[in-house]
Amino acid sequence: MLQVGINGFGTIGKRVADAVRAQPDMEVVGVAKTRPNYEAEVAVRKGYPLYAAVPDRIERFEDEGVELAGTVDELVAASDVVVDACPSGIGAENESLYEGYDTPALFQGGEDADVADVSFTARANYDEAVGADAVRVVSCNTTGLCRLLTPLSEEYGVEKARVTLVRRGGDPSQSSRGPINDILPDPVTVPSHHGPDIQTVMDVDIDTVGLKVPATLMHVHSVNVSLGADPDAAEVRDLLEGEDRIFVVPESFDIDGAGKLKDFALDAGRPRGDLWENCVWGESITVDDGDLYLFQAIHQESDVVPENVDALRAVADQADYEESTATTDDALGMGL
Repeated sequence: MLQVGINGFGTIGKRVADAVRAQPDMEVVGVAKTRPNYEAEVAVRKGYPLYAAVPDRIERFEDEGVELAGTVDELVAASDVVVDACPSGIGAENESLYEGYDTPALFQGGEDADVADVSFTARANYDEAVGADAVRVVSCNTTGLCRLLTPLSEEYGVEKARVTLVRRGGDPSQSSRGPINDILPDPVTVPSHHGPDIQTVMDVDIDTVGLKVPATLMHVHSVNVSLGADPDAAEVRDLLEGEDRIFVVPESFDIDGAGKLKDFALDAGRPRGDLWENCVWGESITVDDGDLYLFQAIHQESDVVPENVDALRAVADQADYEESTATTDDALGMGL
């Protein structure tokens, strides 16, 4: 069993912990928190051994009656691989900690690409992460676009991709991001960081621009791809429907936005209403003289979760791409 430690138990960390626990070949050694907040209480209630991410704050946990299993150093030492799910920028500061214990580490997309040996999405470049000491699981938007562009590139060739990202203003729990009443070019310069980030994973000509809007549910992408062939829309739809981590939303579902997507996920029994898949509106898929157009929604809190699980197996060299993704998807209950 692969012993996995998780440094950071926030939006991503708590989801990765639950996903790792669901796998038949992995165990959660423990999770680390900087303070005894409600997320620490959730970790305790779920039976995850809790470690202090900042040793100087041990007394804060003790004062609140929160039992600790040890310090983050002990967690790293006991782990085969560590998932760093700390806020952006903190992962890079933790790099020396993991190196000191010779423990391979996964970092998240908020870190710069040079924090790791490889930037990763399972669909695009699983093999590059096999046996790596440090892997960066790219951001939610980059993950979603790589999942979409990889099969298009394999099947038709991608001459140019142009994407407008309509980005949520903050996650539901990020009260510090609001109140919000604005629509912002984010950034006002071109390109946004997403295009260059995608190019750390795959070789594709892409331009991206971003807008930030007052919403917390999901991101939405307006995608235009100039293909190297001229398939019809039905062929593209069949291709995307064959991808396990893409959900082509049927017209009959009458889902006209991110709100209904989240409502559907909750009604379907998804934990926290998570949508691990890209959600592509089927009726939006249009091809005109080799130019593909579509809309997709990306759930920023959860689409990188299966990628973290696959990256763990890649780093540990426990399975190839097909075996890992099949195991991950089956354990999570992928597919809507």
